[in-house]
Amino acid sequence: MVATQNRTMQRVLKVSMAATLCYVVATLYFGLRAHSLALISEAGHNVSDLLAIALSFVAVYFQSRPATDRKTFGYQRAGVLAAFVNALTLMVLAVWIGVSAIERLASPVEVAPKIMMLVAVAGVVMNGGIATLLWKFSTDVNIRSVYLHMLGDTLSTAAVIAGGAGILFTGLQWIDPVLSFIIAGMIFWSSLGIVRETLNILLEGTPKRVNLEEVRAAIEAIDGVVNVHDLHVWTLGSNSHALASHVTIVEMPVSECSPILDSINAVIKTKFRIHHTTIQLEARGCETTHGCSAPPLELAAAGGHDHHHHHGHDHAGHSH
Repeated sequence: MVATQNRTMQRVLKVSMAATLCYVVATLYFGLRAHSLALISEAGHNVSDLLAIALSFVAVYFQSRPATDRKTFGYQRAGVLAAFVNALTLMVLAVWIGVSAIERLASPVEVAPKIMMLVAVAGVVMNGGIATLLWKFSTDVNIRSVYLHMLGDTLSTAAVIAGGAGILFTGLQWIDPVLSFIIAGMIFWSSLGIVRETLNILLEGTPKRVNLEEVRAAIEAIDGVVNVHDLHVWTLGSNSHALASHVTIVEMPVSECSPILDSINAVIKTKFRIHHTTIQLEARGCETTHGCSAPPLELAAAGGHDHHHHHGHDHAGHSH
């Protein structure tokens, strides 16, 4: 299933690369002929999109490779890293477009609005088509970064059409650089969201749709569980999360621990959709030995744990 989806994504990305390359050449050529900064900005934007699609294509290829002894989680972060680089590149491009627009406002240049509009119409059709193809796979942050690129391009090229019409009917040449400035703002804002999301993944932050206190409460509600501590949830890839935690349980023989572990894994999978877990079961408090990290300060202040976080390992459970 995953392999089939990866192959489909690769085909879509190949088509997207070919179409984007053709449009970049056309936009740059006609942008220079029309003296339109908006069209030249679109060409630059689409060059970054072409690189973004290529980077995402490589990332999808690596994501499909199996885990090895050297890469025990495989290459799930490849797509995240690609999205991070793509978004940073777009932010730099947005700043460049913004600076160029300010310079053009200071020194106006006459543009050819009809060429602007014709090229932009082709861009709306191409970018809109690619965005539609990518939308199906946009749950993957790597593909979503490209999808947002193409969706932003569709909107910005539509704005170029409106700007060309405005210049055609009013003769106001400042519309072109102002339009470019607006496009730059759209690019920057959409890219900033991707940078934040991917940086959180790369820093192994808690996934934005996972509430750590809800996870803790759900586990502590299971019969036999005394408390949950040293709880960590992080993202492996775009749609894959992992959890590791120490769980103190009531005193019982090792042979009777399995039902508790099964219940914990069932809750984590069904309620939070976390399928990779490492659960350390303990029958004693953490104050006995070493190895357990301190709880967040707000939990300690609230009296969430009344023991020092040192660690004695009794039983461990793993689920993949």
